Amino acid sequence: MTADLHEQYKTKTFQKVTLLFVLIVLCLMFLTLDVMTGPSNLSFLTILNGLVSPSSLSTTEQIILFDIRLPDALIAVIIGCTLGLAGIETQTGLNNPLASPFTLGISNAAVFGASCAIVLTSIFTKSFTFFPVTFAVPILSLLFSFLASFLIISFTAFQSGSKNTIILFGVAIMFMCEAMTSLLLYVASAEAVQQIVFWTMGNLTKAGWPEVIIVTAIFLFILPFSLRNLWVMTLLRSGENQATSIGINIDRYRLFMILRVSILTAFSVCFVGTIGFIGLVGPHIARLLLGEDHRFLLPGACLCSAVILSFASLLSKTLMPGILIPVGIITSFIGVPILIGLIFTRGQRL
Repeated sequence: MTADLHEQYKTKTFQKVTLLFVLIVLCLMFLTLDVMTGPSNLSFLTILNGLVSPSSLSTTEQIILFDIRLPDALIAVIIGCTLGLAGIETQTGLNNPLASPFTLGISNAAVFGASCAIVLTSIFTKSFTFFPVTFAVPILSLLFSFLASFLIISFTAFQSGSKNTIILFGVAIMFMCEAMTSLLLYVASAEAVQQIVFWTMGNLTKAGWPEVIIVTAIFLFILPFSLRNLWVMTLLRSGENQATSIGINIDRYRLFMILRVSILTAFSVCFVGTIGFIGLVGPHIARLLLGEDHRFLLPGACLCSAVILSFASLLSKTLMPGILIPVGIITSFIGVPILIGLIFTRGQRL
């Protein structure tokens, strides 16, 4: 009997590792197609030769590949991984299937910060020419994201980390930031309103190599701290009482979980705008494929989210030739059917 169980465990582990490998292949495939897609046709061999020997490309091809295509494609993958990690941490830590990086209101705070930057720079553009909107938007977006994070972390510490009060407080911040953003939209100029609306749709083309490097560094910095809590996350899915009975301090875990999610979400949103459903749907798909063992679920959530966002980036360039659709619109069209399908197929198991 023990030998049979051991064989079953080995088989299950092999299947999960294989699925992770398939997700990596899919991610690389969509990344490659994303780099190849655009008005200027660059074949796979051209891209490969350019990566190995940039001097083999013409000056125009080098600019297209290294300054436009690669940063856009890579930021889709790394933002997907970042939101996927934040999503699986939030859903597990708060034990809520509808929880996501945006449940806590951090993204709405980022939208309000970006809106403030756009409105202020449109008013004082002649006085502050040294501080253009290109820098003001991510800086104020990041600042307001961290302000919301500070309020949530302070509230969590004060309330001893109760999951229900954390969610309610996050929803309160979300609605407050939405109200303040709506007020700005009401008083702003037509040009500023247009910029704010476009920013809230999510746009990967606003990111370059500095943004790719910053978000990648943040993801790689936070990831080891998440990996240290793999067994805690797995135990929490089996019930808080069981986790508490073996000595896990759930309140302390939730406090640091919110800190990690806040950092990941803030740096993701401030550069590319709000991209919905990635941090919600990606972890659910990973859970459906890989189960509740977070040794596989956590990297699976990152990879699933990266695959979805990379695929959405590809669709944003190809659905309407000659027009680049904001990727946030595409992710909503992808995410809603997937979420509805998960509800029908999994039901209470979500």
